[in-house]
Amino acid sequence: MLKVKTHKNARVKRALEKRAPKLVENGRKTLILQGTKTSDVLNAVLTEIYHLKRGNAIRYTRKNENIRSFESGRETSLEFFSLKTDCSLFVFGSHSKKRPNNLVLGRTYDHHIYDLVEVGVENFKTVDSFSNDKKLSPKLGSKPFIDFEHIEELKHLKEVLLDLFRGAVIENLNLAGLDHVIVCTAISSNTVFFTHCALRLKKSGIVVPRMELVEIGPSMDLVVRRHRLPNAELKKEAMKTPSEQLKKEVKNVSHDIIQGKIGKIYVPDQQVGGTALPHNAKGMKRERREA
Repeated sequence: MLKVKTHKNARVKRALEKRAPKLVENGRKTLILQGTKTSDVLNAVLTEIYHLKRGNAIRYTRKNENIRSFESGRETSLEFFSLKTDCSLFVFGSHSKKRPNNLVLGRTYDHHIYDLVEVGVENFKTVDSFSNDKKLSPKLGSKPFIDFEHIEELKHLKEVLLDLFRGAVIENLNLAGLDHVIVCTAISSNTVFFTHCALRLKKSGIVVPRMELVEIGPSMDLVVRRHRLPNAELKKEAMKTPSEQLKKEVKNVSHDIIQGKIGKIYVPDQQVGGTALPHNAKGMKRERREA
């Protein structure tokens, strides 16, 4: 029979919590793979996305026949690859007469399909089609900046693109580390223009430098074809925040931009009437004699 240690006092409870395994979430990696048939344009798109991820993606070039992400029961191979590579994001490319240059962007939760967005690639331009200096290429470990025009019909695609290209989560960002920008602009109700630009800092005469965008590619139009939202119960489970990550609320403490951390101290009312005062009998006799 397995014995479970339980705490008997506060000291033992703190010791057990210190020895318990901590909840650590790894970085979100992207799995890039392709179907039975692809085109030259689609192969170039998958390659460019792989280079944009910069070491945070895994690329499979072998053809996969059994993957049908939008058909129930045909996504088991995709979930197997997600479990094998420990990737929570995936990009699946396929090409057919009905859906040419097709991309499926999706997310997984607990290595099961969470949601899907299917887009078609049009007007694709590779990095080599832009004549730019090699110094403008993004550095390893740099953070991209994503801009997106908000349209309600494209809200789901916006969420998937932000998860796909956001990179590692950090608390502070140095302006020198922001050297490339991913711009996604909605040009119609179902089309998004995707482009990649380098960010150059120029002198502006003040402390904050002037920023200039130089398009370095790739660029393409993403036409939304199909999408599948997550299940309500699955979404509720995925949105749960572990108790270890919840910040304890500190009472009577606030933060200000100028003054910083501000605290309030509550002092109880003083009972002045019942306070005992010092009594000097000799001093009172001397005052009477002088009077």
